Amino acid sequence: MPTATFKTIDSLDVSAKRVLVRVDLNVPMKKGVVSDATRIERAAPTIAELASKGARVVVLSHFGRPDGKRVPEMSLRPLIEPLAKALGKPVAFAEDCIGPVAEDAVRLLKPGEVLLLENLRFHKEEEKNESGFIDKLSVLGDIYVNDAFSTAHRAHASTEGLAHLLPAAAGRLMEAELQALDQALGNPKRPVCALIGGAKVSTKLDLLGNLVGKVDKLIIGGGMANTFLHAQGIAVGKSLCEKDLAETAREILAKAEAAKCKVLLPVDVVVATEFRADAPHRVVDANACPDDQMILDIGPRSVAGYIAELRDCATLVWNGPVGAFELKPFDEGGVALAREVARLTGDGKLLSVAGGGDTVAALAAAGVEDKLSYVSTAGGAFLEWMEGKALPGVAALIRAA
Repeated sequence: MPTATFKTIDSLDVSAKRVLVRVDLNVPMKKGVVSDATRIERAAPTIAELASKGARVVVLSHFGRPDGKRVPEMSLRPLIEPLAKALGKPVAFAEDCIGPVAEDAVRLLKPGEVLLLENLRFHKEEEKNESGFIDKLSVLGDIYVNDAFSTAHRAHASTEGLAHLLPAAAGRLMEAELQALDQALGNPKRPVCALIGGAKVSTKLDLLGNLVGKVDKLIIGGGMANTFLHAQGIAVGKSLCEKDLAETAREILAKAEAAKCKVLLPVDVVVATEFRADAPHRVVDANACPDDQMILDIGPRSVAGYIAELRDCATLVWNGPVGAFELKPFDEGGVALAREVARLTGDGKLLSVAGGGDTVAALAAAGVEDKLSYVSTAGGAFLEWMEGKALPGVAALIRAA
């Protein structure tokens, strides 16, 4: 979707204004301590910029799934210190996100100060996008900024509803994400390649159906590739395979052929008798998997073939690992691909956009998560965007422009 159709914070006069900033601070925690602050660090620039312009910044976020109940271990209180560290300034905290407690805390804010409100999902009305709850949030601010692309696929009060009641704009992270996605699929330089991996075809049917009509090349990896091999009459032994989706796989291949989208499947694979790290393994042709073994990675000829195809492309969008990357040595195919993508990107020959939890983890394992053009930490929202679905949080910003 075109990035010029929504406002950014460049268009806002925020001095002394109360600015409600929806971010995603739903970060991993271990024993009450943040174990990965990536989302906090990505949210910080927008908050810091607004504060530097004299805004009274009110930060909104959810955490976990408390189902409308006040669950102590899902409080945002433990995030005060890591957020303050990322911002380089103190962060105040309110024990609720609506009502007198929140209103009093906002009233005490001075220009340039930051306040974090308690977990939005302690109120069941948040996820229901309930109008009364939206009203209670809206009285806390003069302006609304959405900087949480990762929650944009949800029509919740803080992600969609507020954009109808307050002047609305996208934060820097949302802006960057939408620009990257527009460059990847909305208005890309061609040829475009999509690399789609992961365990199951069933979770990515809409994705594959949408992509074959938009990209020039489609590389299918991971457990998903086994289903496509099976659909073509190739035995895959004990490999993960959704045999009941063989006809669906053939339909996707036919649709791709009609759209002149070149589909690439493994030509050689790494097989083992068991799913464990360092299990005895060997490389065989993709059509020669023994009955008592399973496919756990792509082989060297597949890697070389995919790299050759990528070198002819201008744009890559990547979702899902191509092998069992969490188990060595079955991460080797994915690592080799990731490092070549990083090299092509660094050389200015490829615009590369990747997203999805396992994808980010696989790129991190290869040491290149910061060497692609853009790596999205959004899971469901990134996937739904790739499926061609409208995202309520983004649609609301476009309507408000």
